[in-house]
Amino acid sequence: MAGSTLAIAGERTSGEDVRTANVTACLAVANIVRSSLGPVGLDKMLVDEVGDVTVTNDGATILQLLEVEHPAAKVLTELATQQDQEVGDGTTSVVLVAAELLRRGNDLVRTGIHPTSVISGFRMAMRESCKYIRETMAIPVDRMGKEGLVNIARTSLSSKILGGAEIDLFSTMAVDAVLSIKVKKDEGADKYPIEHVHVLKAQGASASESIILPGYALNMTRASQAMPLRVAPVKVACIDFDLRRAKLKMGISVVISEPEELAKIQKNELDITKKRIELLLKSGANLILTTKGIDDTALKYFSEAKAIACRRVSMKDLKRIARATGASIQVSLADWNGDEAFDPSFLGYAEEVYEETIRDDKVLIIKGCRVNPSCTVLLRGPNEYMCDEMSRSFHDAVSVVKRTLESNTLVPGGGAVEAALSIHLDNFASLLGTREQLAVSEFAESLLVIPKTLAVNAAKDATDLVAKLRAVHALVQSDSNAKKELAYCGLDLVEGKIRNNIGAGVVEPAMSKIRSIQFATEAAITILRIDDLIKLNPKERGAEEE
Repeated sequence: MAGSTLAIAGERTSGEDVRTANVTACLAVANIVRSSLGPVGLDKMLVDEVGDVTVTNDGATILQLLEVEHPAAKVLTELATQQDQEVGDGTTSVVLVAAELLRRGNDLVRTGIHPTSVISGFRMAMRESCKYIRETMAIPVDRMGKEGLVNIARTSLSSKILGGAEIDLFSTMAVDAVLSIKVKKDEGADKYPIEHVHVLKAQGASASESIILPGYALNMTRASQAMPLRVAPVKVACIDFDLRRAKLKMGISVVISEPEELAKIQKNELDITKKRIELLLKSGANLILTTKGIDDTALKYFSEAKAIACRRVSMKDLKRIARATGASIQVSLADWNGDEAFDPSFLGYAEEVYEETIRDDKVLIIKGCRVNPSCTVLLRGPNEYMCDEMSRSFHDAVSVVKRTLESNTLVPGGGAVEAALSIHLDNFASLLGTREQLAVSEFAESLLVIPKTLAVNAAKDATDLVAKLRAVHALVQSDSNAKKELAYCGLDLVEGKIRNNIGAGVVEPAMSKIRSIQFATEAAITILRIDDLIKLNPKERGAEEE
């Protein structure tokens, strides 16, 4: 029967071995970010191959910078990125929950339960968890007002570099920034496009000197000091071509015998640029932004027309300004007939543009953009590492506020949701008469990894605190006469006790919890389904040529 065996040019690992290897790799990744969870989590310093240093405790950033090679562990890296894009916060907790689900799921498979039964139980527990959060734990934001939004931003920032003395300043700034970019949609629901919150980083001052600026701020000055400091109303031309002297293309040479001819060619080169600038100014543009250069000789035409011009604007900034003002980026002035023209319909509109000196830096502020409102946050910090980490932290806070406003629900933080779900799922599992009962019970235990890790990172007795927290939630769910406020109890990591986290202002968006449970479950299921790993040997060069 030798012919029945399949010959594979590589290694094959199957069954328990491959599952254990996958779980071990995922747990190794989760252990890296474990100590960075919570308001007293620690930071990680990552140095890449060229020596660039990143100091952060953001789970998604840490996992992106780790060049993970193991295929199963890569799933967790992508999981953190997905949570970051979808919600903006909760990247560390989603990785920890997924790794814990994997570990406990693998233990169940080892005891003889089929992976299909484990997966079915996990899915059942996930659906029940999301339903319980929506129906029982979620609180409408309207009841909390702006204070509730500030508390959400403060909870997000408490575990970041901005969670120190300036936390009140930055949490208020995050809420103000998101509220200032509100866009009303025809369907009735308001949208908050956070890409219109522009973040500028400037080194050389303390974090408390960070400010929020109205409109879109460009970290550059006018191309010439002879240009006006302020223009209103503004017509913006966004262009992606040179306004320097027109030169012959590479490889083209012209032989001149008379010196007068050379002077004529030079004059003609300047005239071509002059005509282009006149076309822009004739359309009514009084703010010209180009990604390329502008000749010093051409600047006088803008100054005489009382217009402001900026050169070498980054394409990212140009796209954002075009989106906010309604301008369209032009890569050339050529029209259908082969002539050069600039139509006024290409222009964007804003109320005013002015140059302002903030501390020692000069910035150009475009205020009152017609199509989409925008604002700029200027973050100050002592060095590049801190400025980068402040920017990441502020992005998380802004994302969380946006998601809360769009979903309009929040839940208590500090492990309250996980403890309540643990008790609820235990009760739910006892009603099941199938093998899925064991998987649901393990899912309930897995969720407790969040309050346990929070307590350990805060140097508290995790076993004692989590037992007390579970007891409080068990009382609320079993006794209808118990105080309703007890359902909002979570951990106080400073005092090392249980408290009402809604009253203490420790809140998170309900969407963040729901998404993290869904994503973590799906990631764990994806890895648990794998029972075979076939690694093919690389082909030898000689064999390929044959």
